[in-house]
Amino acid sequence: MHLGLEGKVVLITGGTKGIGRSMVKAFLEEGAIVHFCSRTKADIDNANSNLTKQFPSTKAIGTVVDVSNIDQLRSWVSSCATESGRIDVVVPNVSCFAMQNTAEDWQAAFQTDMFSLWSMIDAALPHLEKTKGNVVTISSVSGRDIDLTAPSPYGAIKAAVVHYTAQLAHQMAPKGVRANTCSPGNIYIEDGVWGQMERAHPEVFKGQMDLNPMGRMGKPEEIADAVLFLASQRASFVSGVNFVVDGSLCTGVQL
Repeated sequence: MHLGLEGKVVLITGGTKGIGRSMVKAFLEEGAIVHFCSRTKADIDNANSNLTKQFPSTKAIGTVVDVSNIDQLRSWVSSCATESGRIDVVVPNVSCFAMQNTAEDWQAAFQTDMFSLWSMIDAALPHLEKTKGNVVTISSVSGRDIDLTAPSPYGAIKAAVVHYTAQLAHQMAPKGVRANTCSPGNIYIEDGVWGQMERAHPEVFKGQMDLNPMGRMGKPEEIADAVLFLASQRASFVSGVNFVVDGSLCTGVQL
């Protein structure tokens, strides 16, 4: 299936690890120009070096950005548009994984998972209107099901991401801009949450693994493929959806 993403300018936050890293590579494989960021300089330097070798015919531009610093984030969006001349796809991907039911975690979750997401999209919208581009937000099955993360801000904020994205889709449809959410289930990444959990708390890991009807956790590449489809012209009539990619982990019916 030809996705038509060649030459499109894509912005991805949290692009050096986990699902973000897989999305950066997936868009590069499709011939897109990818701007990505991380707050850690060593991770950016390493990613820029590796991606230049892996994708010499495409363009990946990694920049140090702390998305919780809203001025810094909006400035990055503006500089990406200036450098590449346009913005076609925006993927706010960063989460602080706030799992404690404390004031500090609620504030951190809102600032990082929700307010930075809104700020990035808001800064990019004038450019997306010009290109008839689109937004793909990253939520979680924790935004649909009450799971082991409750009670905490994580699931509640992820649910807010889905709702805001649907609002955005409805508002921007007349202007030709689409907005969708991708909600991953349990995704196994060696240096990610479940890889760490497997090593530190094998009993918790086994319990979560047993909940997956397919008998396995997902791969980050499987989430990247879903995001690629939503971002492409193959999904030109898809907007306002919450695309759950979880191997049938969620038990509720999405209406």
